[in-house]
Amino acid sequence: MVRLLRYAGRHRATWMLAAFYSVVNKLFDLAPPVLIGAAVDIVVSRETSFVAEIGYTDVGTQLWILAGLTVAVWGLESLFEYAYAVTWRGLAQTVQHELRIDVYRHMQTLDMAYFEDRSTGGLLAVLNDDVNQLERFLDSGANDLIQLATTFVVVAGMFIAVVPDVAWMAIAPMPIIVAGSLWFQRRLEPRYAAVRERVAALNGELSNNLGGIATIKSFVAENHEIEQIAAESLDYAAANRRAIALSSAFVPLIRMAIVVGFAATMVYGGKLVLGGELNVGLYSMLVFMTQRLLWPLTRLGRMLDQLQRAMASTARALDVLDTERTIAGGDTALPTNQVRGHLDVDRVDFAYQTPAGDRVEVLRQLSVAIEAGSTVAFVGATGAGKSTIVKLLLRFYDPTSGTIRLDGHPIDSLALPDLRQAIGLVSQDVFLFHGTVRDNIAYGSFDASMEAIVDAAKIAEAHDFITELPRGYDTVVGERGQKLSGGQRQRISIARAILKDPPVLILDEATSSVDNETEAAIQRSLERIAVGRTTIIIAHRLSTVRNADRTFVLERGTLIEQGTHSELVQANGTYAALWRVQTGERAA
Repeated sequence: MVRLLRYAGRHRATWMLAAFYSVVNKLFDLAPPVLIGAAVDIVVSRETSFVAEIGYTDVGTQLWILAGLTVAVWGLESLFEYAYAVTWRGLAQTVQHELRIDVYRHMQTLDMAYFEDRSTGGLLAVLNDDVNQLERFLDSGANDLIQLATTFVVVAGMFIAVVPDVAWMAIAPMPIIVAGSLWFQRRLEPRYAAVRERVAALNGELSNNLGGIATIKSFVAENHEIEQIAAESLDYAAANRRAIALSSAFVPLIRMAIVVGFAATMVYGGKLVLGGELNVGLYSMLVFMTQRLLWPLTRLGRMLDQLQRAMASTARALDVLDTERTIAGGDTALPTNQVRGHLDVDRVDFAYQTPAGDRVEVLRQLSVAIEAGSTVAFVGATGAGKSTIVKLLLRFYDPTSGTIRLDGHPIDSLALPDLRQAIGLVSQDVFLFHGTVRDNIAYGSFDASMEAIVDAAKIAEAHDFITELPRGYDTVVGERGQKLSGGQRQRISIARAILKDPPVLILDEATSSVDNETEAAIQRSLERIAVGRTTIIIAHRLSTVRNADRTFVLERGTLIEQGTHSELVQANGTYAALWRVQTGERAA
């Protein structure tokens, strides 16, 4: 709660105004028992009633005055109920919107390792379910807690001022109720935290399954996945039941503490009336006030239940905001139009930690120099470390040791937007957003003209198939571009890179998942866009890199060979062996 109040401190004035409306509304809500007591006093005492003491001895006049006060009280209560409802709900919408956007914005700045260690569904649970829990609490729960506190202060103060002999009987159950509430709160907190963890796991499983629906269907694994989801859902239900079992016991126990105080007030106060020590009107008011004081405490369990759900969810959202990124940009600006594209990889090591804590080395003392405007290739078996080089160049990760320089600048000294703006990536894992072809080509170059988009598509040899789509460039491609073929998606991603016009272009297995005809078309596109820029090709197919100015051969993270295609074939080493295998020649 303290973290939430600190986070929402910018809305302190709105918080205070909403709380003021809640308090005033409760004051008017507590007035009817006073009016009932006054009515009883008028009927019983007549010319000597409380109202008569202020100058109105006629009983009829007293009743009209009381009726007017009743209308005014009810009207003001309704007015402030509207005011607090609008203010609290407006605040709930504002805070949940800001928290969601702030968490999402902060997620965008976090390292790639953060996302690789977490499921998409779990992150979505934070952005949606957890933030919505906070909204639900602010909609009603905060007002309920404030009004409960107001009720206690006002009614207890009234008892002490009017009948101190009876006051302790009404107030005596309060310590028991508060102690019980705190006991329940401490035990509910971990149970609701467990509920939030289970819902994140369930969302993660659902997100994963929906993303892989084609694989599920092709392997006829629907029943298996239903069982998996059912198991996760049962775990979620079990976590909820453990929380419900405890929270449901609250009201019955509290009700027994309440009835003791209520009964004691009625009996002892009645004896005071019979003995002439207490006005019957005051007695009526006190009986009603005791009920107004103690009975709302039965809702304390529901309030705490809602509070714990909200705080467990809010803690998860604020934990994301408290997560620090380890990869931060430097202060050196390097505008794209000033980048020549010379890259130096100097004695770079890279290793990562597995969830079990094991250290896995990926690159070992890698040193390569890439001239500006040249085309180079990295080849090697799966797991050799080729794609890791891409991640290091884009600073998705930092080397364990060693330095990477762009035009003489260590890349960790460059502003991250400048570094990444200077590098264009065409990956084998093409990601298209749910939108039009035009939107996907212009992604990252959002102000590009239609003419520039079409020119980029033509260079990528995508224009012809785009114009044959139902709505051309305005055709919606579906989630992840599922309405297009793999080759079509790849050519759109190439058009996207062309439009960005980066001085450094990285092609990470850009033709690995397409047919020969499409590969030839993509290869022609890549040869055209490589002119005048530094191009780095990551490939398994050596046919795609035979024209590279220099090829680096990796094996288990170590550079073992380098040279042109001809030089490497003549050297009769690892590259030559791979070449013979891929061209169908018998290995020596």
